[in-house]
Amino acid sequence: MEERLGFVGIVIHDRTVSESVNRIISQYAHIVRGRMGIPDQDSGEAVIGLIVRGGNDELGALTGKLGNLPGVQVKSALTASKEKKG
Repeated sequence: MEERLGFVGIVIHDRTVSESVNRIISQYAHIVRGRMGIPDQDSGEAVIGLIVRGGNDELGALTGKLGNLPGVQVKSALTASKEKKG
């Protein structure tokens, strides 16, 4: 299977969807290598950064589900495909 390593940035403009964001990230926990979240109490917004490693289909499904939530923006930067060893 080809896999990619990269970063997914998530901006949550409406924190009422935070539970849905966390549920989706949990569904893909097997491809999440690291996570950092910073809430902004003044604006009610939050930023989450994920380090991910996985196949195109899984990464696309993760970012697609997150990006379809209202008030959520997602951007990703991924390495070129690489054959998984093992």
